[in-house]
Order: sequence, then C-alpha cells, then structure tokens
Amino acid sequence: MTAGFRSALFYQDPKAALAWLEKAFGFELSMLLEDAQGNLVHSQMAFGNGYVMIGQEWSADHKSPRSVGGKNTQTVSIEIESDIDAHFERAKAAGAVIDAAPETQFYGDRTYRCRDPEGHIWTVSQTVKTVSREEAEAASGLKITGWL
Repeated sequence: MTAGFRSALFYQDPKAALAWLEKAFGFELSMLLEDAQGNLVHSQMAFGNGYVMIGQEWSADHKSPRSVGGKNTQTVSIEIESDIDAHFERAKAAGAVIDAAPETQFYGDRTYRCRDPEGHIWTVSQTVKTVSREEAEAASGLKITGWL
C-alpha cells in the first residue's frame, strides 16, 4: 500500500449508499465487513487508484448529512479521465441532486457538483485543458502560489 489520503463517509443506510455509488459513479465494492446479523460494519468502494470507506453512523460525531440538517464538513472529489458530461448524466439519472452542472473552470478542469441521496457533496472533475499558473492567475484574478 502506498501513502495517501482516504475519506470515510457515514450513512443512515450504508448498504443503500453502496448500491447508489455503484449506479451513479461506477464505484466498485472492494471490501465488505458484516456482523452476524448482516449489518454493515465497514466497506470500501474503489475507483481508479483510490477508494472511499462507507460506514454506518456510529457516534454523535459520525453522522450522515441527513441526520444533521444537510450540513457537510467536507466534499469528496472524483477525478475522471474522460467524458464528464456522460458521467454527469449517469449521476443525474441515478437521482443525484445537482448543485452545479458541468462547467470548465479557469484552471483547466471541467467540473460538476452533486449530492447523493443522504446529502454528501461530491465534486467530479476532468482535466480538459492544460493551463499554466500565469494563465490561471490572469483568468481568475487570484495570486497562485504553487502549481501542479
């Protein structure tokens, strides 16, 4: 395993979330742990070289946005290689609530934002144009330090 970041999301109905994430985003279930009653204890869904952990609510600090008035403290970002508009249509057809339709950004990515059935916010992006730091600064009016 290589060093990196992983995210964990909590759901009232994590098994429904697994099915939705597969249908909407094309994620693949890579690990599922269940107790003797068939309750989800831990799971992981893979996409590309990364994965997200999906679990049930388990403490006052580990809640679905649905349980806390739709509030989020993070968004999960997905980087795809091609056809973001088709990906957007797939997510919309699966019932994603669209916060922002696909739009090309000043830094060269085309992005859209949506919410899953329990309210987690997802940002999906595809690099469609290579942009220099200077071009991004000129287009945005921002001072940018560091640039990949």
